[in-house]
Amino acid sequence: MSDPILPVTRRALLGSSAASVAILTAGEAKAGNVAASAASIRMPVSLTVNGTERLLTLDPRTTLLDALREHLQLTGTKKGCDHGQCGACTVIVNGERINSCLSLAVQHAGDEVTTIEGLGTPDKLHPMQDAFVEHDGYQCGYCTPGQICSSVAMLKEIARGVPSHVTGDLDGEMRATDVEIRERMSGNICRCGAYSNIAAAIADVARG
Repeated sequence: MSDPILPVTRRALLGSSAASVAILTAGEAKAGNVAASAASIRMPVSLTVNGTERLLTLDPRTTLLDALREHLQLTGTKKGCDHGQCGACTVIVNGERINSCLSLAVQHAGDEVTTIEGLGTPDKLHPMQDAFVEHDGYQCGYCTPGQICSSVAMLKEIARGVPSHVTGDLDGEMRATDVEIRERMSGNICRCGAYSNIAAAIADVARG
């Protein structure tokens, strides 16, 4: 025989509801305490940024992008998608370009970081910055710092012989052809669509 169905009284219903609320509240409080405890942790991080050693004390969850923008006030590096999909936050770390939104600052302790501010100044532009101006390689300009940092490091990749997906001859001398430039820069999105001018600027610098 099946167990008899007992009637649910108002008192029993209210009692079980109160117990559920108490359990949930206790769980939320515990989670809040854990989050607060994690947020209180700080770590010393030493970075060489644009040639200057900088010592920061950071939450270990701080991205390199936020460390540069919020703690060092180097706002030339832009926060776009914050998911590593647009390239606006590209910086150069130890000679290689990375998306700084995907990297924790503590991972780069002791590393050399170059941002757009470290490439050139208004009085003395980097050749790539000069070429972007000459070829109108921007419109709104939001993606431009990432485009320039990426293109500078990208040409060095070609000079080192690092192949791309479109490199046909792995044994021959690699050149910054239009196809190579467009493939290698495909991770940097320009929502204004200035791609042809960007490629022209990069090709100009590649020619010396």
